[in-house]
Amino acid sequence: MRSAVPPSEADMSSSCVKTTCPYCGVGCGVKASASEPVSGDTQHPANRGRLCVKGSSLHETLGNRDRLLMPRVDGRDVPWSAALATVADRFNQIIAQHGPDSVAFYVSGQLLTEDYYVANKLMKGFIGSGNIDTNSRLCMSSAVAAHKRAFGEDVVPGCYEDLELADLVVLTGSNTAWAHPIVYQRIAAAKERRPDMRVVVIDPRKTATCDIADLHLAIAPGSDAFLFSGLLVWLADEEYLDSDYIDQHTNGFDQALRQAREACADVAQVALHCGLNEADVKKFYRWFARTAKTVTLFSQGINQSETGTDKGNSIINVHLATGRVGLPGSGPFSITGQPNAMGGREVGGLSNQLAAHLDIENPLHRGVVQDFWQSPEICREPGLKAVDMFDAVASGKIKAIWIMATNPVVSLPNSEQVRQALMNCEFVVVSDCIANTDTSLCANVLLPASGWGEKDGTVTNSERCISRQRAFLPLLGESKPDWWIVSQVAAYMGHAQAFDYDSAAAIFREHAALSKSATQQNRVFDLSSLATMSDERYARLEPLQWPVNDAAPNGQKRLYGDGKFSTADGRAVFVAITPSVPSFIGKTENVLCLNSGRVRDQWHTMTRTGRTSKLFRHIAEPFIEMHPMDARALTLPIEADVVKEHLGSARAEAENVGIEYVEVNSAHGSALVKLVVTPSQQRGSVFMPIHWNDQFASRARVDALVAPITDPHSGQPAFKQTAVTVKSWQPQWQGWLLRSSLPTSLQQDIQLPCEYWARMPLTGCVDGWALAGQSPMSIALVKQWVTDPLVEWIELCDEEQGHYRVVALDAQCRPILWMAWSEQSNPKPDLEWLAEQFEQTVRGADRIGFVSGVSAQRGPDLGAVVCSCFQVRERTIEAAVAAGADTVEKVGRSCRAGTNCGSCIPEVRALIECVTSL
Repeated sequence: MRSAVPPSEADMSSSCVKTTCPYCGVGCGVKASASEPVSGDTQHPANRGRLCVKGSSLHETLGNRDRLLMPRVDGRDVPWSAALATVADRFNQIIAQHGPDSVAFYVSGQLLTEDYYVANKLMKGFIGSGNIDTNSRLCMSSAVAAHKRAFGEDVVPGCYEDLELADLVVLTGSNTAWAHPIVYQRIAAAKERRPDMRVVVIDPRKTATCDIADLHLAIAPGSDAFLFSGLLVWLADEEYLDSDYIDQHTNGFDQALRQAREACADVAQVALHCGLNEADVKKFYRWFARTAKTVTLFSQGINQSETGTDKGNSIINVHLATGRVGLPGSGPFSITGQPNAMGGREVGGLSNQLAAHLDIENPLHRGVVQDFWQSPEICREPGLKAVDMFDAVASGKIKAIWIMATNPVVSLPNSEQVRQALMNCEFVVVSDCIANTDTSLCANVLLPASGWGEKDGTVTNSERCISRQRAFLPLLGESKPDWWIVSQVAAYMGHAQAFDYDSAAAIFREHAALSKSATQQNRVFDLSSLATMSDERYARLEPLQWPVNDAAPNGQKRLYGDGKFSTADGRAVFVAITPSVPSFIGKTENVLCLNSGRVRDQWHTMTRTGRTSKLFRHIAEPFIEMHPMDARALTLPIEADVVKEHLGSARAEAENVGIEYVEVNSAHGSALVKLVVTPSQQRGSVFMPIHWNDQFASRARVDALVAPITDPHSGQPAFKQTAVTVKSWQPQWQGWLLRSSLPTSLQQDIQLPCEYWARMPLTGCVDGWALAGQSPMSIALVKQWVTDPLVEWIELCDEEQGHYRVVALDAQCRPILWMAWSEQSNPKPDLEWLAEQFEQTVRGADRIGFVSGVSAQRGPDLGAVVCSCFQVRERTIEAAVAAGADTVEKVGRSCRAGTNCGSCIPEVRALIECVTSL
C-alpha cells in the first residue's frame, strides 16, 4: 500500500506556511503555523492580507476534538487495509451484479483539485458511469450552465480587480458583506477612494451589503429575470446597444430581444413584475446604460432558483448587448460559494461534464479523455445530478454511494428524505475529517480524511486564480488525504497502475497535461505550461489565473475581451428566455416565501466553524426573520414599535426584541426556531440561515423545508423560494444548560427533555445549550444524567415563581453541570464567565455567584458581540459614540471595531446612527 507523502519537517516548524483559506470562493491567502494564530497573506492577490472573522479564527478550529481518526466499518475501528478492501469489494460486487450506474460518488467543493481529479477519473473512466456529482451543484451549477450556453464554456471572464475599476457595480443575489466579506471590503474601499463610483444592490432583503448601496432594489422574490430582460428591452428602445459588437461577435440577439419584449415591454411592466417603483427601475437602467465600466456580480440569489440558468443568461445578455465582457472594469461576474467549486468544475466534478471542460455528449471529447487516461471505459452520457442522485438512492436504483467531504443530510432539499434514503441504502461510504455529522450517522463505512492544515494541493477561486493549500500540521491519527483514499480504493478495485500516484504534485501534472489536449477542442481552460513542472516548483507555486500556457506563462486576468468565444464559430450566444416567478407567491393567504442563506460568522453546516465559541457570539441560535406586518397578520406576539429599522437580526435577538419561538412548516418538513421581527425583511417573505443541523439544534435544518424543485438546465435546487407557514410555539419553560465535554460521570448522550434546544461551544471543554420545552422539567430528571453517587448537588428553587437552578460538582469541587430554567422568563446567565468556572474548583462564597450564573466582578452587561474579530460588544461601541466617535473610522480608533475584516461595519454604522439620533 503506497503511503501518502506527509508534509516535511520544515513545513511543520514554527515558521509560517503560505496556504489558502478553506471557506468561501474568494480564496484568501493565509499564513499559518502549528504554533501561532493565522494571519492574512499580504502578497496574495485575492485578499492582500485581509481576512474575515472566519478566516482569522481558523487556528481555533484545529485539534482532534470530534475528529474521525480511524477507519470504521459497521461501527468498529479497523485498519486501513480492511476498510479499503471492504469498500472496493462491495463496489465491485454491486457493479458486477447491477452495472456501473448502480453506484455513485457525491463529492464537494471542500476537496482539493487533486482529490476531485482522481475521484472523477475513477468514476467516469474506470467504473464507466457519469454518477459523480458535487455539492457545487447546489451553489454554482446554474452559472455554469449559463456560461456554457452563452460563451460555449464555463468561464468567468473577469477578475476581482474589475470590481475596483468599475464605475458601476451591480450586486444581485448576493449578500456580499456577509457571504464574501473580503470582496465586499475591496468594493467598499474602492468606493471610498472614488465617491462617484456607484453600487446597486438587488435583493428582496435589506442586508448588510446595502450599507454601501447608492440604490437598493428590493425586488419581489424570484423576479430578477424580469428586471434584466426589461433592461435589454430598454437598452434597445433607448439606443444604448453596441450594434457593432452584436453584429461581429454574437448570435441570437433578435430572438432574445423579441422574447424579452413579450414579457417586459416597458418599464411599467417591469416595475409591476418586480414590485418596484418605476423611478427606481429607470434610474438603474440609466446608470447601467451610461456607464461603460459596469460589473454585475451575481451569486446564490440568482443561481438557487428553478429558473436560475435563465436568470444568469439574462444578466449575460445585457453585457453582450453593450459589449461589456472581459474588459477592465466590465463584465458579468459569477462569484462562487466554496473554496474549490471552480477547481471541481475544471476536472469534471459535475455529473454532466468531463475533465478539462470537455463535454460528455461529444464523442470526440470522450475519445480525448479516454485516450489520455488509457481507461477501459468512459461514461457515454451524463450521470445523475445531486437531487436526482439521492432520489435514485431512495428508489434503490443506486445501491452504493460514496460521500466525500460534504453533509447532504443537511444541505440537500427535502433533506429528511435524503436521510431516509441513506439509512435504507445497501452500502454507504463517508469520507470526512469529522466523526459525527448528520450524514456520517448513515454510513456503513467511515474513512478518516485529512483536514485543513494537513491537506496539500491546489484550489481555484472565483476569479480563476489557482492557489496552493499547503500542510503545516502532521496528519492526525490514521487520517489520509482524499486523493490517497480514492487512489487506494481504485487500486483495490483492480486499477492500481492508473492510480499509482505518490503525491498531489503528480496528480496536478496529469490534470495540467490533460488540459493541453482539451485546448485542441476550442477550450480556453489550459494549464499546459504547468504540465511538466517539478515537485519543487509545485511546492513553491504562487497564485496565478488560468489559462497558463505559452501565450500566457504567468496566467491571464481576463478572457473574451477580444470578442472571440469558445463556441464552434467563436461567437457568443444571446439566450432567449421567458421570465417567471414561483407559482405559489401571492396566491395563498398566510403562505410565506422562505429564503435561505448564510449568516456572517458561520459556514455551511458548522463542522468547522462550530468548533469555536467566537463564531457563536454574533448569532448563537437558529432563527427566522419576518416583517412586523406579517407577524401581526399571523397574530404572533411581538413588540413591533421597538424594532428599529436600522437594527439587524443580531441586535434584535440579543435584546429579545419581539422574539418568540415559532414553528415553520412546509409540504416537506418543519423547523422550530426563534422569531426575529425586522423591517429589513420584505413583507410576504421570511429568511432562515442554512447552517444549523441536528448536531447543533433540535429541529432547525432549513433544507428539511425546501422542496426538491430544480432548474431544468442546471439541476440546481430552488433554495431561495419555498412556500411555508409560520405559527407561534409557546414553551412551558425556558433555560440554559452548561456541561463539561471532558470524561466525567455525566452521561455523554443526554436525551434533553425539551422540544427546542440549540448547542454552542463556550470553551474548549464546555458546551452550552439554550433550552425550551412544553413538557414539565424537574431537578429529579437532571439528576438522572449523572451516574456518580458521590457528586455534590446544589439546588435553588422558587416553585412559586417557577425559577430553578441546579449544579453538579465532582469530588474535587469542579463543575460538571450547571442548569437554570424558568416558567416565567428566560434566565440570562453570563455564559462566558460560567464556562470559565468549569476550569477551576468552586468553593465557599464562589458557589453563590456560580449557582446564580452571574459574577459580581464582571461589571455591567456589554450586550451582544458586534465585531467578532476583536470581540467588541454593543455597549462598548455605544460608549465610544457617546464620547464623540461619530464615524466608523473614529469608532475603529477608539475600540478597534471594524478595523480587521470590516464585516461588522454596517452594524457599527447603525449603532452610530442610533446613538447620535437620541
